Amino acid sequence: MKSLFVPTDRTEILERLDRLQRGAARQWGKMEPAQMLAHCTAALEVAVGDTPREQALIGKLFGPFVKKKLLGPEPFSKNSPTDPAFVILDPRDFTKEKTRLLGVLARFCDAGPAAAHGRIHSFLGRLEGEEWGVMMFKHLDHHLRQFGA
Repeated sequence: MKSLFVPTDRTEILERLDRLQRGAARQWGKMEPAQMLAHCTAALEVAVGDTPREQALIGKLFGPFVKKKLLGPEPFSKNSPTDPAFVILDPRDFTKEKTRLLGVLARFCDAGPAAAHGRIHSFLGRLEGEEWGVMMFKHLDHHLRQFGA
């Protein structure tokens, strides 16, 4: 399973982020590239503990049934549901958002799985550190595929 805590997997994501272009056409969804970068940063800020979340009621009810699938080998499907807290509607600066994402990504990876252990995902609830590494890899992969990167 790919994880941001595996150096080669982290490098893959960094290389794909480097290829992402400001004007890249989306394959699905509504966000522009800069909004996607801000969205991904917001998710990583939960994983590093900057923005603690509580598990939503719907997650408490259905999270246990989908956790294995979400953390499994299959990529996230197009137009997957998004926590409303992570919806970015306002225009964003591509360069600024890319720099922010790279900074939070570095902090997440450098801190390692022990630092992420026990943080609460808004749908899945409390995750182990290694699960956060997988989840954040899959999330970034999903959005980089969205823009052909």
